Amino acid sequence: MARRLRAVMAAALLLAGGAGIGAPPPRAIDTLARDVDRVESLRAVKNLQRRYAQLSQFGQWKAMAALFSAQGTLRWGDDTVTGPAAIEAWLKARAGGMDGLAAGSLHTEIIDEPLENLSADGRTARVRWMGMRFLGDGKGRARIEGGLYENDYVREKGRWRIATLHYHPQYAGDYADGWTNVGGKELPIVPVHFTTDESGMPIAPPSGTAPPTRATARDLAGRIGRLNDEDAVRNIQNAYGYYVDRRMWSDVVDLFADDPVVEIAGAARYRGRTGVRRAMERMGPEGLTHGQLNDRPIFDLIVDVLPGGREAISRGIEIGMLADADKREGAWEFSVFRNRFVKEGGLWKMKELRITPLLRADYASGWGSGGIARRPRAAGGGIPAFIGAAPAGLALAGTTPLTGRARAKPAMVPAADLADLARRLARSRAYDGVENVSSAYGFYIDDFQWPQMAAIFAVKGNKQSPFAGYYLGRDRILGAVNASWGPAPALRASISFHWRTQPVIHVSQDSRSANLRTRLFQPRTSMNPVVTPSSFYMGGVHAGMYPNDQAVLEDGIWRLWSLTIDEHYFASPDWKGGWASAVDRPEGTPPPPSPLLTKYPPDVKIADLGRREEGFRGGTGKTVEWPGILPMWFHYRNPVSGRVPEHYWPDCVPCEKLPDARMTAHGYQMPPTGPEVDGVDLGVAGRK
Repeated sequence: MARRLRAVMAAALLLAGGAGIGAPPPRAIDTLARDVDRVESLRAVKNLQRRYAQLSQFGQWKAMAALFSAQGTLRWGDDTVTGPAAIEAWLKARAGGMDGLAAGSLHTEIIDEPLENLSADGRTARVRWMGMRFLGDGKGRARIEGGLYENDYVREKGRWRIATLHYHPQYAGDYADGWTNVGGKELPIVPVHFTTDESGMPIAPPSGTAPPTRATARDLAGRIGRLNDEDAVRNIQNAYGYYVDRRMWSDVVDLFADDPVVEIAGAARYRGRTGVRRAMERMGPEGLTHGQLNDRPIFDLIVDVLPGGREAISRGIEIGMLADADKREGAWEFSVFRNRFVKEGGLWKMKELRITPLLRADYASGWGSGGIARRPRAAGGGIPAFIGAAPAGLALAGTTPLTGRARAKPAMVPAADLADLARRLARSRAYDGVENVSSAYGFYIDDFQWPQMAAIFAVKGNKQSPFAGYYLGRDRILGAVNASWGPAPALRASISFHWRTQPVIHVSQDSRSANLRTRLFQPRTSMNPVVTPSSFYMGGVHAGMYPNDQAVLEDGIWRLWSLTIDEHYFASPDWKGGWASAVDRPEGTPPPPSPLLTKYPPDVKIADLGRREEGFRGGTGKTVEWPGILPMWFHYRNPVSGRVPEHYWPDCVPCEKLPDARMTAHGYQMPPTGPEVDGVDLGVAGRK
């Protein structure tokens, strides 16, 4: 209540014009200005690489090359080229007819799951990314490639550029046969650029005193407000994606402001909330039934909060993985979205949803010949506008300006002291810290780096092991993975990649704790994608969810507090049929129990968690596996209306059985779980 009262008092000061707020000490202003610049730099670097991916989708080779520094280098396997002109030529030559511009061609590249570290002087950065490309020339040829990036970035004349783009190929193959390990060989571990502590500390401690700044508290308040707003819009956009996956149309409609617009390029335009629902129902009625798949993960999302802080734009890539497995029908869809948001009553809402479908392809035949439906376009025409200014001297079609941090001041700036501004900045810094440690988990488990994986958990954190239960504390977490998998091999015949993407992150008001939801996007690779009776299929795409993760700031480092693994929501039994070829497990043959139950018993068994684990392997009731529809849990209520989802679990999953596992039992705040302003939960907002 005291915290809510302070928020009300701050609002009263704002309405009073900030009376009583004195001039801040100059040295404190300098420090805050430097800290704001560092968080802005984190965002700028990530958006730079996301822009690269978005440009790649439309064969904008010159614009992609212009994102590199003057002596920037592209290292792609054994190829190395230096300088924008050489990089442009290499990109163009490598794509050939797979440029995303020619009729029926496809060049969708996704680069996501960032783990970023900014240098102490704030002038360089390193980021590890997952990468995957879907390629086709529209004339019969289709291909998929994937691997890891370890990239370097540099700040030149106030702008961030790619210094080295270093891609490590790991799998590739033509669509007809599926992909395998590059070269048909075992794959080495790609060295990481970070330590376990650095994974939870994206900004290195600064060196020296902060340089003098001409920024005022009002200037910094505006910039911090923009960062906070970007987090809120990103959460809305990603939450929308999860609602679409499950055809939760009532929740989708709730996200919109009054008089919304939905436009599907070349197909239809809808107005009003009734129109929003009609647009959504093009994908089917509310809810999923047996065998239905409507997964549409979001990648490379860029959010731009416009001057004034009342509107924002989002742009990203959507890949649809669709099915009616009961009919053995599956499909791919590739689209671009560019959406508009407005801020009303302190809450961000969707106002305009604009989707540009690029290509739809039947799963069985693929997109080599252009798919079964596509948007006709002339070369270079009809590209949804990018976010971001074109580099000097470069004419780039379909671009809208993205100004830097020296934007016009918001119409109204919170009148707060520097301590409160620092707290609000820490909330955005927390968003990046949580995303970082989330990515570290994925990278470490891909490479069987078990001591490092355990070290990114809080001292009293907890983790679920699939099909078994929860282990409390780092030693128990490490013991469970060692008992399951053993030590890391130097070379791997197969890898299951754990992309942890599309985060919805709710940070507490004091910026020391967070709830986190991410998607599991899981391409798998092996030397030879053949199904044998003793192994599961190692090719293709699988997907699941991490719905109830939590993180805390422990000794200045973000660490995972709780991690919950919901099993695959869909899986591909083989490459030829993909996810649409799945069939129900024969009656009377349940999946075997986890060996950990006897080899290394958990502190809390899945079977002891009742309704929360109903249907999940190892849990209560009958096990549900794809093409059955597992329940999907949410840690948050609808972020606009406060609507409570059918499957709602706001705290860590083992908390009811083990109260000491709660963050709040260890001095941390419970983050907001519904509509919120500045970390204060507003309850059920409702509509007027």
